[in-house]
Amino acid sequence: MKTYHVIGWGLLTAAACLLPSTVQADSPILATVGGTPITAAEIEQALRLPLYDLEVEKYRLTQRKLDQTIVERLLARAAAERGQTVSAFVTAAVQAQVSSAATANVRFFIAANQEGGLIQAMQGPGFSQIPTAVVQGTWDPALLQTRAAGWAQQLHAAGINFNFAPVMDVVPPGTDAQNQPIGALQREYGHDPTTVGSHGVAFLTGMRQFGIAVSLKHFPGLGRVTGNTDFTTATDTTTTENDPYLQSFRTGITADADFVMVALALYTKIDPNNLAAFSPVVMTQMLRGTMGFKGVIISDDLGDTAAVASIPPATRALDFLSAGGDMIISKTSTPAHAMVLAIRSQAAADPSFLQRVDDAALRILRAKQTWGLLPC
Repeated sequence: MKTYHVIGWGLLTAAACLLPSTVQADSPILATVGGTPITAAEIEQALRLPLYDLEVEKYRLTQRKLDQTIVERLLARAAAERGQTVSAFVTAAVQAQVSSAATANVRFFIAANQEGGLIQAMQGPGFSQIPTAVVQGTWDPALLQTRAAGWAQQLHAAGINFNFAPVMDVVPPGTDAQNQPIGALQREYGHDPTTVGSHGVAFLTGMRQFGIAVSLKHFPGLGRVTGNTDFTTATDTTTTENDPYLQSFRTGITADADFVMVALALYTKIDPNNLAAFSPVVMTQMLRGTMGFKGVIISDDLGDTAAVASIPPATRALDFLSAGGDMIISKTSTPAHAMVLAIRSQAAADPSFLQRVDDAALRILRAKQTWGLLPC
């Protein structure tokens, strides 16, 4: 296994954090190797890296040989002791932290970025090499659905139950090269909302056939920006509240998507004062109101991206929830911890904010009920 992407050590932080919904990076004993307990924190210290840095999207790792790292060797040895693959071992370790005392026996969503092409976190034995979305977009939707179902089976076997896909962004024709987050990485199914919508729904349907929840992304679209928000800020000066390019998201929502991920870009013709992930216009007015989305609104990474680096982690969390978001993604545990503390503190002091958190928690729990993660 060359790379793995497990949201488990507190890296997927639910807005329902008043419930025990997160797994802390420094808590689990991942394995006992030669009689010595190995924890996630010890692995982090040994590498002087956050765990997530070992499995960030492949395009950030082109020169790194993950199968030679300390973590890979430790996890491989630990998994071998149990007769498991590394991915199945790690996901089982995450779910093993579920208990009546810690989580009220509510199990975790464990997620991966498994789009295809450069954005395929789970690779190696047991995983097909998934073509880019550009290639997938040339297939008949029925064929894509069948193949997505096969990829879902592979994720399921690895203990993963949530895929941060499909990408529903529409990149205008002829602009791929300058569109760094989507077009340059061949992450789009096509250059019109009809093609993107039909193929995104085919991918969604195939994934759901084998128990994998999915998230439409990145609302209201990254197809018209230049910068990749992982590494810089991004501004869209074209998209409007009733833009035709939003149709791909409408198509996905009509297909009963459980999650929609909101972008970290600024949309000057929608809300010139707030990034989409902090915008009540984007999340409450457009996504909830105009589009009628009733599922879980999740953020793009609020922990370790350049687009939000100037904003304190606590403020990111409070602004996201206050604007209508439900579940926060953080790639690294330190900002996630700061977010949890801030949410708890604000909820204790502000009854209206507590109600907002309760509402978010209920949406997340409903999604977990849909996917069999509740004890009842």
